[in-house]
Amino acid sequence: MKGDISVATVTTVTQARIKRTASSSATRLWRRYRPLALGALFLLPFVLFAIAPGVFAPYDPIKTSVKDRLQPPSTEHWFGTDELGRDVYSRVVYGARISLTSASITIAIACVVGVIAGVMAGYLGGWAERGIMIGTDMVLAFPRIILAMAVAAALGSGIRNAMLAMAAVWWPLYARLLRGLTLRIKEEEYVQAGYAIGGSGYHVIRKHILPNTVSAIIIRISLDLGFAVLLLASLGFIGLGATAPTPEWGTMVSLGRIYFLTEPWIGIFPALAITLVVIGTTLLGDALNDLWNPTL
Repeated sequence: MKGDISVATVTTVTQARIKRTASSSATRLWRRYRPLALGALFLLPFVLFAIAPGVFAPYDPIKTSVKDRLQPPSTEHWFGTDELGRDVYSRVVYGARISLTSASITIAIACVVGVIAGVMAGYLGGWAERGIMIGTDMVLAFPRIILAMAVAAALGSGIRNAMLAMAAVWWPLYARLLRGLTLRIKEEEYVQAGYAIGGSGYHVIRKHILPNTVSAIIIRISLDLGFAVLLLASLGFIGLGATAPTPEWGTMVSLGRIYFLTEPWIGIFPALAITLVVIGTTLLGDALNDLWNPTL
């Protein structure tokens, strides 16, 4: 009888320890990956909107309806309607495709140009490095938004010109990052070993330098994407981005400011979408930095 009680007691204690261990592990995992999960949660709806806006938007985003103009949020129009009777929710949904796609293309262009310039500066050194870094410092000497406004104004209004203006002021950030990484990596022993076995400069860059910068580039992209959406919306707000009737978030906020005191939903919901995207990308970038940064 005592033996049976002892076995039962041991079994109960073992199960309790297993439960506590599992609970502790789950708590540690949640604490570690909480920013990543929250960032993905904020971004997921807008990513789905960008992929298939027609599935989520009940109305045509540019079709006007005079009889439905300036209606408050309701079961028929979740976010209300604007001054031309267009459904604000549908415009926010379609605006996700425009804003996220434009920001992604902008960051991709800036990343490619910056990576090439930064690797060349860090690897070649000498006059090439000085020339590239002088150009980088000249661009970084100006506030990003002011320089983007100047370039966009010179190119003319339109979403493509706004993207080019943003890429023109964003690439130095990647150039500086890659230059520093290249200077550090090219002094590593495995890179010197690559030279010793007859590897060319192109081989060393392709096989050793670039693969070891991927995590830093991804972290930088995840942090920059939200700010690119914000800058694109800023250009649209002042009339240097997308033009009407394109459902771009910055343009929608600009139009909504006229009716802010009487029909605030016109500008509040696209502004809220911008805010959520920026928060989501910031959380995602911080989480990736915590997971992949070898110095932490």
